[in-house]
Amino acid sequence: MWVDHYLPHWTTPDRSAARYENTPEGLRLRIEADQPDWREEDAPLRVSNLQTGTFSGARGSTRGTHRHREDGLTVRTPTPTRLLWAPTAGRVDITVSATRDAGCMVAAWLVGTEHESAEHAGEICLFEIDAGSIGTTTRARCGLKAHGDPRLVTDMAEVEVPLDASQPHTWTAVWGDGETTIGCEGVTVRRLQQAPDYPLFLMLDLFEIGRPGGSYPKTATFHHLRGWADRGPSR
Repeated sequence: MWVDHYLPHWTTPDRSAARYENTPEGLRLRIEADQPDWREEDAPLRVSNLQTGTFSGARGSTRGTHRHREDGLTVRTPTPTRLLWAPTAGRVDITVSATRDAGCMVAAWLVGTEHESAEHAGEICLFEIDAGSIGTTTRARCGLKAHGDPRLVTDMAEVEVPLDASQPHTWTAVWGDGETTIGCEGVTVRRLQQAPDYPLFLMLDLFEIGRPGGSYPKTATFHHLRGWADRGPSR
């Protein structure tokens, strides 16, 4: 159900490959000292990611999942269309321990596959948690990003949750019928009157943003994940 590369079509396999391990506590994503930047143009930026499918156009084209920037992303490694889990509506619960490693961020997103249309590009951001935002309470970003979908309006907000996010805790997204709800530990933190209505891939991410430093590996652990697909080309 998982592809262990971060948006592999926009870069090369040695740069997109995730570093990770299975542990008794769950799946641990790692950033390691010898890990290359995702793309040379984006340096310094290193990432380990798992995602539930792939899609791209031909080499040199601009077609592909998650055209999250408009500054020259072109396909370098064509990838097949793989809809391993791509619901158009549903629910996902993710239990995670975020990293406290300086310069790092842990995130979970549902992103439009774009295999049917380049306008199917919206994103549900369950959470983006910077290491520096974790304490006895934690600040996180969540909401919707329109990207290339003209029917959506970007609506992101920072929320504060009353927990230390480096300890196991659960985020939930429920979406469909024009509404998206995001919660943390059973408490709703965002309710938005819009939702993507096309296939979405799930992405789990650990980023190191900025110049490398400190001790390695830098890690975040995903303890448990469960998803329900109300409809769509998922299996």
